[in-house]
Order: sequence, then C-alpha cells, then structure tokens
Amino acid sequence: MNNRIATIGFFDGVHLGHRFLFSHLQEEGKKRGLEPMIVTFQEHPREVLRMGYRPQLLTSLQERVALLEHYASVQLFRFDRIRYLTAAQFMRLLHEQYHVQCLLIGYDHHFGSDRLSSPDEYRRIGESVGVEVLLMDQYKLDNRHISSTEIRQSLLEGNIELANRLLGYDYSLSGKVVHGKGLGHQLGFPTANIALDEPRKLLPPQGVYVSEVSLPDGACYRAILNIGTNPTVNAHSAASPVSIELHIPDLERNLYDLHLSVQLIHFLRPERKFGSLEELRRQISKDLAML
Repeated sequence: MNNRIATIGFFDGVHLGHRFLFSHLQEEGKKRGLEPMIVTFQEHPREVLRMGYRPQLLTSLQERVALLEHYASVQLFRFDRIRYLTAAQFMRLLHEQYHVQCLLIGYDHHFGSDRLSSPDEYRRIGESVGVEVLLMDQYKLDNRHISSTEIRQSLLEGNIELANRLLGYDYSLSGKVVHGKGLGHQLGFPTANIALDEPRKLLPPQGVYVSEVSLPDGACYRAILNIGTNPTVNAHSAASPVSIELHIPDLERNLYDLHLSVQLIHFLRPERKFGSLEELRRQISKDLAML
C-alpha cells in the first residue's frame, strides 16, 4: 500500500471551498510523493451525536462519494464506530492501517472525541504518532466565505443562482419516476413524478423552477420543475405531501421507473392556487416560455 496524504470531513455538497482543499491535497501529495486520500463518513456526525437530528443534505451518500472520487481515493467510515476515538487514536489508526504520513486539515475543522481547540495541538499529536499535520487557509469567493450552511440557506431562500455559484455546479434532485395522480395529463402538461433517492435531501421553497433533466442514456432536456402540493387541483392541499413533478416539453416517451437527475437553474415563481384550471394552464404556458 502506498504512503498517503489525507484530509478528513463530511464534505456535504463538495462545494468550491472543499475543492480548494482537495486541490492543495493533490499538490502536497505530488510534492511529497504521497497518494491523496479523502476520509469521510457514511452518516452526518451530528446524526450520531445529537438524538433526533435530521440533516438537510446537499448531496446523498452516493452523490457525495462520486464527487469526491474526482479528486482522490475515498475511505468511508461509519461515524458511530469511531466517535469515541481521540484525535491521537484516530491519527494513529490512519497512520498504521492506511499509511497516512501527512494530514491536511481545514482552517476550522476539528476531529476527535477530546475536542482539541488549536492547530498546534493537532501538530504536536501528529508528531507523536508520525503524521505531519498541515493547516489550510480559508477559501473565499469575492470576499465571501463558502460553507455548506450558507449554501443551504441560499437554497432555502430560493436563491438558486447563488447556491449554484458557491457549489461550482448546479444543485440537483435525483430519483425514480413513479406514478402520480395523472393531473398533469388532465391539464395537457404531462409530468414525471420523482421519488427522491435521498429523503433527507434539502428541498428549496415550494414553487416552479427552470431546470435541466438528465436521462440514464445521457440525453438532457430543459424542463419545468414544480415542488409543492398542487393547490389548484388538490382540494386537500394543506394536508397533502409535497410532490416533485417535472414537465419536459420536448420529450414524448414513457419515463416510469427511469432514474432522473434534475439540475435546478432558476426559481420562477412560488406555487399558488389559481381561480380555475384554465388560469393555471395559461400560467404554465407562460412558465414554459421562460425555458
């Protein structure tokens, strides 16, 4: 097994700040002749540490690992199995079992059950177990600090463009096409109903979005995405679950059971109840004109 340089984190979203860290991981690996490795966790650490905590994820586990593998090999840990390890014990584990010689940590990252407070403490412990510890500087975009928390807030505010800019790619929702109530067909605008792969995935505000959908065969189409309860056609919308429906104007084929990935481009308008189905049809036509 090759000697390695590693970094540790949950890395939800794999955003521009994370990518800045990974680029330095690769650079330092080349300088030292070490193979870069990203250490991450199956579950969000707060899910294990805080009873009842339910994260709003930017990426599912599958999405996160796929993005991380663009930058380095990925070592996936179950957090509940290492939660009680001190920083020294965890570094020793990485050194002895994974041949980690150097550890690159983010400027605000902490790990270990002993909750060390300063980079110097990590460096001293690293020296004692044979691991060089390097501290990364903070990454900013236009003097803006990038974090998963800020991206979540941007999405919750419907600021899709800002969220996509901070991510470095378009935020997406992925899942299988399932049978709905057929309301779209009745209106003349058939929709594909998406059952999310990851039910904890963060949903932006209910409303209508310009989006781009990717099919399993690689084909891509512009589409209108509706997240909401369809109040115009659903008399019990207040108690109805939120649905994710996609209308693809340039596609006429059966999509049931296909897995789709929907990239959000722009928030068009909030969902609202229209006075009639005809009024709703006119609004949908206006929405489609914005594609």
